[in-house]
Amino acid sequence: MVTIRNETSADVRARNALLDLAYGPVRFKKPSEKLRRGRLPADGLSLVACDGGRIVGTVRLWNVDAGGGRPALLLGPLAVHPDWRNRGVGGELMRRALRNARLTGHRAVLLVGDADYYGRFGFTADKSGALVLPGLHERHRLLGLELASGALDGARGLIAASGRPARAARPAASGVPFHRAARAA
Repeated sequence: MVTIRNETSADVRARNALLDLAYGPVRFKKPSEKLRRGRLPADGLSLVACDGGRIVGTVRLWNVDAGGGRPALLLGPLAVHPDWRNRGVGGELMRRALRNARLTGHRAVLLVGDADYYGRFGFTADKSGALVLPGLHERHRLLGLELASGALDGARGLIAASGRPARAARPAASGVPFHRAARAA
């Protein structure tokens, strides 16, 4: 049974190995990775999916400025181990991450990804077209989701890191089981 819980510092090595497997060394060259470098994820918004004691999925959200002092989150990376893909793990990680972001008062989430996949979670390029992520050449891949109506109205300008530097402490974990039948909850 796959369980989704908050990431802990003990998970970092296995999480990094999963990201290496999923993306390879190119992940360090991605514009969104450069933005995250040297920062900690947003409090309580780093999740891992575990099967037994093995990490099989991960997602993090990061504090960013979405142009002109507009607070938002940047989602990524989302990764699922190849042996656990097409089992709903990535979708459940997304739903939990977005729900947690909404419950903690965040108003908007941005990501770089395929509209065909992320559109099912409500992400579009409708309000992210005037935002700029340094180094991103495929601007149509910059997608946004409003957790609160109007949160991205008029969003324009440079997306910049606004989170805590990496030397800060990490939050504790709490596990929540994931059952395919309960996905709509």
